[in-house]
Amino acid sequence: MSSLQISASSFCSSSSSSIKKVNAAINVPKLPRVRFPLPKVSPTTTTKLVKELKRSTGTIIPSQLDVTSTEIRDDDDYSCSSSNKSKATIQLYAILEAVSDRIEMHNNMGEQRNNWNSLLLNSVNMMTLSATTMVGLNTAIDNTAFRLSSTLLFTAATGMLLIMNRIQPSQLTEEQRNATKLFKRLQKEIQTTLAIGNPTEEDVQSAMEKVLALDKAYPLPLLGAMLEKFPSKFEPAVWWPKSKKTNDFQKQIARSHKKTNNGWTPELEMEMWQLLEVMKRKDMEDYDRLGNLALKINKTLATSGPLLTGIAALGSALASHGSSWPGIAAAMAGSMAASVNSLEHGGQVGMVFEMYRNCGGFFKLLQETIEATLEEKDCEKRENGEVFEMKVAMKLGRSVSQLRQVASKFVAYESEGMAMDEFASKLI
Repeated sequence: MSSLQISASSFCSSSSSSIKKVNAAINVPKLPRVRFPLPKVSPTTTTKLVKELKRSTGTIIPSQLDVTSTEIRDDDDYSCSSSNKSKATIQLYAILEAVSDRIEMHNNMGEQRNNWNSLLLNSVNMMTLSATTMVGLNTAIDNTAFRLSSTLLFTAATGMLLIMNRIQPSQLTEEQRNATKLFKRLQKEIQTTLAIGNPTEEDVQSAMEKVLALDKAYPLPLLGAMLEKFPSKFEPAVWWPKSKKTNDFQKQIARSHKKTNNGWTPELEMEMWQLLEVMKRKDMEDYDRLGNLALKINKTLATSGPLLTGIAALGSALASHGSSWPGIAAAMAGSMAASVNSLEHGGQVGMVFEMYRNCGGFFKLLQETIEATLEEKDCEKRENGEVFEMKVAMKLGRSVSQLRQVASKFVAYESEGMAMDEFASKLI
């Protein structure tokens, strides 16, 4: 009996506990209602869906989903404009690839032509000095082999010098360096345009014109397209597309006193004109003088080298034991020819001339840029005046305050009737 009571009591306790558990499970507190927002369909997406339904089925679209024809037309215009933008972007990327290829070509060609200059100079000097030594020995011992060998070496050196002075390898090397630098600058400009976004057909056309202008200014082939190495007059290099001619100076001064905006003031316009006058009277005039001087020196040395080796070849052919004067003249001419060649090609006079051409082109481009900016009557279409002033100052190696000091100094010197004693540029 006791065992039955214990089991019964245990059964009752277990059943009561289970009942409690069930009640606890049933009496769960109510959870709050959570509303999930549905994504809104944009009008553009709705328009596309409606157009697809109209195309696939001939059914009538309910009024709740119908859209006006104006919205569809706007969407078509947007797609056309986006396609034009994408087309301009693709074209700019194609031009960028061509520019990168030209950078590599000009860089490789520059290294090759620099090697030409070193190898040809060393070869010609070794031939000239060897022939000079032989003709000197020939005057002492009257050896036919020395006389013939020296004559052949002087003749070969004369022919090589004529070719070398015609193409000017050091000048060709400088041309390729400048072309590489300018193509890299154009590459950065195109990359900046693509990074800003929304390129236009004008950007594509401008990039194409700049590439073609650079190709014309710095040609790669030697035959037919090579630049004239001995022009009649020094002219700055031009590697940019031609722009419109500027208006009369007095018209610009009269307009500069009008009310301006977009960062432009009459004082800033006057400062730019004064800076232009300083560039013309000091920087551009100085590089024109130095360029003409380098051109004259290069012409004189290019003529003297082959002339001296030709005289040496003639003297060595006429040298004999009975008459030593032709041999002595040949030896002296050969020594002078080696010195002249070392000065011309070792000193790279052609490269110096090309450097002056490039510097003159830099100032000419800056002049045309300032004039083209100032001749724009609508100041809103100009580049911001403060930004433009900062760019000009950086190109000239000055700060904005220093640039203004140069302009004010020019006014002071003009009022006193004195020549300006300072250049506009501190960079080149």
